[in-house]
Amino acid sequence: MSAQPLLSIRDLQVQYRTRHGLVDAVRGVSFDVEPGAVTALVGESGSGKTTVAQSVIGLLAANGRVAGGSIRLSERTDGPTELVGLSERRWRHLRGRCIALIPQDPGNSLNPVATIGWSVGEALRIHGWRDRAKIHARVIDLLERVGIDDPEARARQYPHELSGGMRQRVLIAAALALQPELVIADEPTSALDVTVQRTVLDLLDELRAETGTGILFITHDLAVAADRSDALVVMRGGQVQEAGRTAEVLAAPSSPYTRTLLADAPSLARVVDRRAPDTAATDAEAGAPARDALVEVAGLTQEFRRAGRPPLVAVDDVSFRVARGTTHALVGESGSGKTTTGRSIAGFNTPTQGTIRVGATEVTSLAGGRARRAFHRTTQLVYQNPYASLDPRQSIADILSEPLRNFGIGTRADRIERVAHHLELVALAPEIAARHPRELSGGQRQRVAIARALIVEPELVVLDEAVSALDVTVQAQILRLLARLQSELGLTYVFISHDLAVVRQIADTVSVLRRGRQVEHGSAASVFDDPQHEYTRELLAAIPGASLRTDPEAVATAASPASVPSQEEVSA
Repeated sequence: MSAQPLLSIRDLQVQYRTRHGLVDAVRGVSFDVEPGAVTALVGESGSGKTTVAQSVIGLLAANGRVAGGSIRLSERTDGPTELVGLSERRWRHLRGRCIALIPQDPGNSLNPVATIGWSVGEALRIHGWRDRAKIHARVIDLLERVGIDDPEARARQYPHELSGGMRQRVLIAAALALQPELVIADEPTSALDVTVQRTVLDLLDELRAETGTGILFITHDLAVAADRSDALVVMRGGQVQEAGRTAEVLAAPSSPYTRTLLADAPSLARVVDRRAPDTAATDAEAGAPARDALVEVAGLTQEFRRAGRPPLVAVDDVSFRVARGTTHALVGESGSGKTTTGRSIAGFNTPTQGTIRVGATEVTSLAGGRARRAFHRTTQLVYQNPYASLDPRQSIADILSEPLRNFGIGTRADRIERVAHHLELVALAPEIAARHPRELSGGQRQRVAIARALIVEPELVVLDEAVSALDVTVQAQILRLLARLQSELGLTYVFISHDLAVVRQIADTVSVLRRGRQVEHGSAASVFDDPQHEYTRELLAAIPGASLRTDPEAVATAASPASVPSQEEVSA
């Protein structure tokens, strides 16, 4: 390690002004980031991770302020600089050139009226690049390095024309444009499938190896932190629970909270903890009668027209069945057709060819009006993006009670009781009911979206990346909740995910999609333990956390309740 840390944070304290008074969001946080090294900041939603990152780059919300402590950056050219209290003029000099941020949400971080090329090249122009040809060449190189296909064409497109995963790669390209000394990566791969995630993380590794760039990596994915970081800082409630070299923290965690994170992380779960194949699911795959299947998809093809070009074939002749009361996962990279297939099953797309049956309903022949309304009572969709799927003008209570009102379910008192019950089911406090979406974290918003889908007690729930935005402890709670509700209510799930570790934990059967086609299909056990297609093997090889999976007993021992010290031992 360097004698002089690239970034040194000491006793950082951050407060937010709210209508209820001052809130201490970060309390006495201290850690370093070394040149050419990765420090991972992990913890659940609301732990203060992002607030620390915003403090480091001087982008706290208007109601936030650094109330105490020091943040020092050691620049190559100017030496140590105290960032607390820095002028805006000095910040403009540092941002992009010395410190860059890869934000979490690509949907809200790119200018919707600017092309991708313009957005990636913006930092270059701000810092004095004037040669258009050089800017264009640099933009194309960056887009290619982050794994974007046909970068020349993509540079001319707008954010709405790209998938969520591709937009996140654009943000990474923009942050790397000037090869900054410090990159703050705030959940930069949470929206990416495992193969693209590996490409992006490899790129960040190459950057720090070539230029000595230090990385502050904020994540709720302990597997990624385990594979990619040199140092680990575990936060909870605005305070550091544990910090040290990554291998040492994960091998012998001293904090009970760190042990809980280890126990809940699906990427680190022991193979024996995976759900056993469901008998009904296995029967369905073996050719059991169709009456045993709640969902039957046959020859599904979905094309989208494009002006002046051949149609885009998003889904190409996909067929599978889902046994009642089981979970069928659709996995694959961005653009593989997972979401399109899920939306077709939920009745939001009209397929070009093929049929979809859910129960006694032929979905592809549904007309408007009463039949479609009745279908949506029994089939619900949980969207991927909690920022866009909740009405910002409504309170959470109104958001949850709206489907009950729409379907005429219960009296007003009944609806109030159901709202309270479903908030509890998804581990949200009762006072959340009075808040609006803007007052909730991303993970809290996604829990609200799940509660809204479950509140009408459907038969089938299509979950489109429904747990990808959640930290591992809440993710584990939601997965346990989904399993319990499935057992108690006989629910059937179509589970869309790029996180194969989560799929391995929850699914009975799996379809692997690539470029719209189904390349592998079968029970979860057969797909994960004996994959037949090379693409499936590539997806499995890209799952992070391999270094810890090689010693599952050590992970299980470290995470076991019996090994958790008492509060007196921790205090001592």
